[in-house]
This record gives sequence, structure tokens and C-alpha cells, in this order.
Amino acid sequence: MCFCLFLTASPEEIPLRHVEKDVLIPKMMREKARERCAERVEAFNSCCKESGFFMVFKCREENAALKECLTQHYQDPAFFEECKRQYIEEKLDFQKTGIPAKNRTQKLPTSM
Repeated sequence: MCFCLFLTASPEEIPLRHVEKDVLIPKMMREKARERCAERVEAFNSCCKESGFFMVFKCREENAALKECLTQHYQDPAFFEECKRQYIEEKLDFQKTGIPAKNRTQKLPTSM
């Protein structure tokens, strides 16, 4: 199978597989949403650490705020499109270089 077509196509024209649309892009959305809601994630985590077994009762407010923030991002079509565009760019870069995005961002060792 040749990926030559994908290397010249714009990101909007690239067809996505079912697993990409329904699994991989939503996974990216969850990760980015957790970054964008970092303050609420931290508040919920610290509440849970302080409350121990009683966290179910004591951290309801923090949990509700976190869920609201995450749900707001998950349901935003513009956020989905942003993550989809980023996913396609990473996919095209991988097809060009053969290096996964997470390895590309690591610093190369310097020679002495």
C-alpha cells in the first residue's frame, strides 16, 4: 500500500480510519483537556489525598468542577477539529520520517 497520496494531500482531505476517529483522536482530546483543566485536576487530586476514604463525600465539589471542565472540552466541535488536525499532522510527519512524534520531541544526545 502506497502512502504517496497522503504525503501530498492537505489535512482536510486525508481519510481517517474508524479507530483514528473513535479512539485515537478522543484519546488525544482527553490528554489535552486534562492539560487545559490542570488547575481543577490538581484541586481534585489534592482533595482526594487529604480526605482519604472520605473523598467520595468531601470532594464532590472539586469532582463536579473537574467533570464540567472536561465535558466542556469533549463536547466542543472546534476542540475536536483542533485535535484531529494535530493528529493528522503527526501522522503525516511519521509517514515522512518514520519517527513517532513522542520520539521526535526528545532531545538528541550531543556528541563530545
